[in-house]
Amino acid sequence: MIKSAFVAALLALAAAAGGSLPAESTVTPVKVAEVPGYSEGAAVDRAGNVYISDVYHGVVYKIAPDGAKSEWAKCGAPNGHKILPDGTHLVCDGNEHAVLHFDADGKLLGKASSSCDGTPLRGPNDIAVDPKGGFYFTDPGGSNAKNPIGTVHYVDPKGVTHLVASGLAFPNGLLLTKDRKTLYVGESEYNHILAYPVVSPGKVGSKREFAKLPEKSGDQIGNAPDGMAFDEAENLFVAHWGMHTVQVFSPAGKLLRSYAAGPLTSSNVAFGGQNMDQLYVTGAIGDERTTPGALYRLDLKGVHGRRLIPAK
Repeated sequence: MIKSAFVAALLALAAAAGGSLPAESTVTPVKVAEVPGYSEGAAVDRAGNVYISDVYHGVVYKIAPDGAKSEWAKCGAPNGHKILPDGTHLVCDGNEHAVLHFDADGKLLGKASSSCDGTPLRGPNDIAVDPKGGFYFTDPGGSNAKNPIGTVHYVDPKGVTHLVASGLAFPNGLLLTKDRKTLYVGESEYNHILAYPVVSPGKVGSKREFAKLPEKSGDQIGNAPDGMAFDEAENLFVAHWGMHTVQVFSPAGKLLRSYAAGPLTSSNVAFGGQNMDQLYVTGAIGDERTTPGALYRLDLKGVHGRRLIPAK
C-alpha cells in the first residue's frame, strides 16, 4: 500500500512538472500550408480539416488533412473561429464588427452577435464555446494600455449578448475550463493571462493573474499572448505573438515548455490529428503586415488535446 501511494505521488509530481510533454528539443514545427496574408483562427472539424483566417484579405481557407487548400468563405476581416456541435461555424470579424455564423459549407447564415445592450461591437477577436450552450468572445477593438476599453462578452443560448468583463487592455484569446468554473483571458498589452471564476454562464467574479509570460529578446518583435488551447491534462498552450513561440503552462500557472511555433507572429493554436496529438499554429512567417501567413503543425507525442466538438 505504501509503495503504491509512493508511486502515485511520483506520477502526480511528474504530471505537475509536465512529464508527459515532449522536450522542447524534440519538437520541430512543420509547415502545412501558406496563405497570402497573416493568418488567425485555427479551427479543426470532425473530419480533420483545419480552417484558418487570412485577416487582411478577407478569406477563410479550408486545409484538408492531405494539405490541399481551398477558399471556404469570404468576409471582411476574419479572425478567431470555432465550430459548434451542430457543425456550424462562428467567426469573429473586425470589419463587420460582429461574430458571424456560417453553415458547414461556408455560407453566411447571419450575425450571431453585433451589439451588446444597444452598443455596437468594436472588433471581436476570439471565441470560447460553452459545451452546455452559448459562447464567450473578446472584443479588444480600439483598446490598449492607455485606453483599456476592451471587453469580454457572453452570448446565451437564446442569442442575447451580455457584458462579462470590461476595462481590459486588448483582451485576446480565451478559454473555458472543462468544469466550466474558470474563464481564461489573454490580456495582450500586459503580456499575461487572467483567470475569472465563473459564477454562472456569462457571469464572473473578480479576476486574478494566472500567469505572466516571458519577455521578448533577440529577434523577437513582441510579447503578446494570443490564441489558446487545452490538452486533456488542462495544460494551457498559448500562441505568443512576436516570439515565434508556443508557451505551455500547468493548471497552476507554472511555465512548463516554450516550443518553437513556426510563425514569428504566432496567433492561434488548435489541437487536431487522428489522436489529437498535433498542435496547429497560425500566424505570419515574419512581420504580420509584410510576410505571408502560414499554418504550422507541432507533433506532440504523448499529449492529447481536449476535443472542442464531440466526435460523432
